[in-house]
Formats: sequence, structure tokens, C-alpha cells
Amino acid sequence: MTGNKEKNKLYQHHTGYIGNLKTVTLGKLRKTFPDRILNNAVKGMLPSNPLGRAMFKKLKVYAGPEHDHQAQQPKVLEL
Repeated sequence: MTGNKEKNKLYQHHTGYIGNLKTVTLGKLRKTFPDRILNNAVKGMLPSNPLGRAMFKKLKVYAGPEHDHQAQQPKVLEL
């Protein structure tokens, strides 16, 4: 992310209660839940139908090098 996106880019989610639209900046989201940034980006690119939801369920993103999939011998993706 370039420029002032750490402060200006906003992520919003609704809690389900009336008037509870929560907003968080990219910088704060990166500190608390860094895997949600990639999840939101991928989910936005998928189609909004049952097939897209099924594909999104298969996505697994981990914030650190520890994960439960050592048997598949995954490769590190450098960003």
C-alpha cells in the first residue's frame, strides 16, 4: 500500500445491531488482524453467488509462519 492509505483507507463491517456500523483504518487493522486485509481483498474479487461463497470457504490465510498444513508442504509467498 502506497501513499496515505494507512490512515485514509477504511474497512467497515456491521455487527447486526441497529446503528452499529464499525469502521477501522488499514493501519489499525494491520496491527490487530493482518489476515483480514487479504481475506477482504479476495472476497471482493469473487462472485457473489453460492459458488463464490464455496470458493471463499476454502481460502486459509495465516498471519505468521505457524499453521496446521505442514503435511502439504506449502511454499512461502513473498509480498
